[in-house]
Amino acid sequence: MKVNEAKERIEALSSQLEEHNYKYYVLATPTISDYDFDMLMDELIKLEKEFPQFASETSPTQRVGGQITKAFPVVVHKYPLMSLSNTYSEDEVREFDERIKKIIGNTFQYVCELKFDGVAISLSYEKGKLTKAVTRGDGIRGDDITANVKTIRSIPLKLKQGDYPDAFEIRGEILMLKKVFEQINAERVEIGEEPFANPRNTTSGTLKLQDSSEVAKRQLDCFLYGLNGENLHFQSHFESLKAAAGWGFKISDNIRRCKNLNAVFSFLKYWEANRYNLPYDIDGIVLKVDNLDQQQELGATAKSPRWAIAFKYKPESAVTVLNSVTFQVGRTGAVTPVANLEPVTLAGTKVKRASLYNEDQIEKLGLHIGDTVFVEKGGEIIPKITGVDFSKRKKNTLPIRFITHCPECHTKLIKPEDGALHYCPNDDYCPPQILGRIEHFSSRQAMNIDGFGKETIELLYENGLIHNVADIYELKSEQLISLDRMGKKSAENLIHAINESRNIPFEKVLFALGIRFVGDTVAKRLARYFTTIDSIASASVETLTEAPEVGQKIAESVYQYFRNTHHQQLIQRLKKSGLKFEILKSEKSGHQLQGLTIVATGTLKNYKRDQIKDLIERLGGRASGSVSSKTSYVLAGEDPGENKISKARELGVPIISEEAFEKLIGN
Repeated sequence: MKVNEAKERIEALSSQLEEHNYKYYVLATPTISDYDFDMLMDELIKLEKEFPQFASETSPTQRVGGQITKAFPVVVHKYPLMSLSNTYSEDEVREFDERIKKIIGNTFQYVCELKFDGVAISLSYEKGKLTKAVTRGDGIRGDDITANVKTIRSIPLKLKQGDYPDAFEIRGEILMLKKVFEQINAERVEIGEEPFANPRNTTSGTLKLQDSSEVAKRQLDCFLYGLNGENLHFQSHFESLKAAAGWGFKISDNIRRCKNLNAVFSFLKYWEANRYNLPYDIDGIVLKVDNLDQQQELGATAKSPRWAIAFKYKPESAVTVLNSVTFQVGRTGAVTPVANLEPVTLAGTKVKRASLYNEDQIEKLGLHIGDTVFVEKGGEIIPKITGVDFSKRKKNTLPIRFITHCPECHTKLIKPEDGALHYCPNDDYCPPQILGRIEHFSSRQAMNIDGFGKETIELLYENGLIHNVADIYELKSEQLISLDRMGKKSAENLIHAINESRNIPFEKVLFALGIRFVGDTVAKRLARYFTTIDSIASASVETLTEAPEVGQKIAESVYQYFRNTHHQQLIQRLKKSGLKFEILKSEKSGHQLQGLTIVATGTLKNYKRDQIKDLIERLGGRASGSVSSKTSYVLAGEDPGENKISKARELGVPIISEEAFEKLIGN
């Protein structure tokens, strides 16, 4: 390709990709499949590598991250980020309204906006390009986190056509969707790490990660809500937001102009009742005088504008009694304290247990058995104790002390210097760890041994038939028939399921081993990078960190796992049992489905449900369980689900047969 042609193609691709980003992340109306988007992105990445002189700092390729920031420079805000005064009652809102009227009279209206529970950000644009992203900090100065913010796809790197000024700032809130937060926590718990407390704190920590590619994986979002600049020719705040939306910024749809307090109170009450239905957290409503000249007339105090106020919703809280604290041991040996409460209704659900996270949390709260406690839902998700009503504490109650020995095997607990959790180190002989590892090993996401659930595992363990996962493959049907609740047919089915699991691919076997900090995704990366268990077992910590998504902590855990004699013996037994410990040539990854989202429905001739899911993922695709506008294809077998087929037709998603699918992947 000639230089001029490359320049034109790079510009055209950049323009197309930014438009598709805007439609997908801001308007939520995509007009291109994920696969087609990725193909355009791949072409742009290759061209920018070949012709780096045409690579722009606002290129869509900047979204994937990869820049390492060792320190975040401090930047002075051109327009200080003032804090809003908070109010918690309608009477205080009326007082605010009276103060406004005394200065500017009765002829004004409010704009009411959701108060997002995220991290404030100030974005600077020059000639339509994002030049700087700075945190609130102390309001006068903040940290420059531009590299990380560029990975947030709802923030435009280059604005659409419009009458925007040459230079301006726009303020907003970066946040994490509840479903993303839940996914991150589920993965952390699965691999033995402490869950994050709430989406806001997780967002704040994410924005300060040194590796911007890690920030990109957290799928942060951003709503913008305030313009500042020298040449902004708007009469009202509401008009400025409408204009900003036209320039390509993500502005919330849940904004209302209110002519009087009755309209304001209606808005406040509506969102107090409906805030839990939003896909993100809000903690209140912001009231702003709409007219910008009136805002100037009202002015500000040293810290807060006089023309705006935040109405904060009280976190939904309940009062109950702490009956006891129990300590649970997970399959990784992590010991978690759990508060057992007198049942109470909170945010529409019955709560009788709450996590206390760790020893530090117990000491911070100063808990005693029998205390009357306040319970909230952290991030509206995880029940937690937030405080104690000390006025109701009875005499002679004892403080809760974190245990020193495992509640199951009585081994002395350990606590790593750099960690908050206690662990039972007796991983080979501690019953809940053994049972937990076997349950994990046989689970649907791992070896998928049908019928090998918790009750069956406990039955076999109590009867001395299994002590570790290798014992599973030495079971005989005659051993099972004599057990309670295990007839001949059940025993035969279980042995058949065990034999079927020998065909599970290596990456699933690696995940099934239950190595601390190695979740499903990391297991796939390790398996596909090293291709054999022996290569992983012999790798140094430094070599392990070369695999994608494997950091120092994960590498050290993997390294130590394979240095354990018991684990070495276990793997040798599993090898003899016929499990797969290398990626076969036929199983190696491809890119035929790169970027495609496929929903399989009905009975397929050549694949079981988990097999088709694994195949789609190995070939670069995403296997989804529901049809949406993001679905690339619906793969329909015999007796497909009517709802999925109807949804696909409604959205115009192509429905393909098993034969067409195999042509697609070149099989």
